[in-house]
Amino acid sequence: METVAGIFDSRAAGERAIQQIHSQGIPTDRIALLTPDMSKKQVEQEVPTDDTEAPGEGQALGGVVGGAMGVAGGASLGMATASLIIPGVGPVIAGGILGAAILGVGGTATGMAVGEALDEALMDGLPHDELYVYEQALRRGRSVVIAFADEEETAESVRDAFKNARAESIDAARENWWRELRAAEEANYNSNGRDFRRDEISYRRGFEAAQNAKLRGRPYEEAASNLKVLYGEACDDEAFRCGYERGLDYQKRLIVNT
Repeated sequence: METVAGIFDSRAAGERAIQQIHSQGIPTDRIALLTPDMSKKQVEQEVPTDDTEAPGEGQALGGVVGGAMGVAGGASLGMATASLIIPGVGPVIAGGILGAAILGVGGTATGMAVGEALDEALMDGLPHDELYVYEQALRRGRSVVIAFADEEETAESVRDAFKNARAESIDAARENWWRELRAAEEANYNSNGRDFRRDEISYRRGFEAAQNAKLRGRPYEEAASNLKVLYGEACDDEAFRCGYERGLDYQKRLIVNT
């Protein structure tokens, strides 16, 4: 199972891409649309709260009980639409059962609610290490389309469709995200007598590790065993640890400033 994602400047552009990949054989229940389309007030007024949801980091203002989400051309994204408040991001609409599950990897209640509705392969394929890139796009008013492909050939056709639709790739978005942060991180790291240019690869790996949905908010010591599984001996490097701790601070600042 391979996850392919594209970032679009508008919801309409994302919906057009959904139509294209759907016509290429990707079923709508393997497609997710994330879009910052509603204000908190609109969500509270228009989407009923599901009181049975378990508590999480995010506040689910609508469960997976809303009807299917329609997109351009009349297709609908699976069985559900979730409207949530995501810490550090704000109000987000998650179209499709996969959309709710993807946001759920960050700890939102809706993700817990939909977990049983997904097969094991899809649950294992949820992009824990890409969630922060999606969040950055949503924070800037952009929309994200994610497709789950069973075969490499299918994944490649989705990538081509996104490219033709002028979507920004996740790799490009990740590089732009780091480029914006890099100067401040270099200054902070060098201020402690270290050499950022020498250590940047390890430092950045640690910083990005702190954004992983499975590790988010967990101090280094608490996350050490998971870090070892995900990053091997690289997580023992001092620069990695410094980056991880700065990455935790970055997440905290985003939540406070939202």
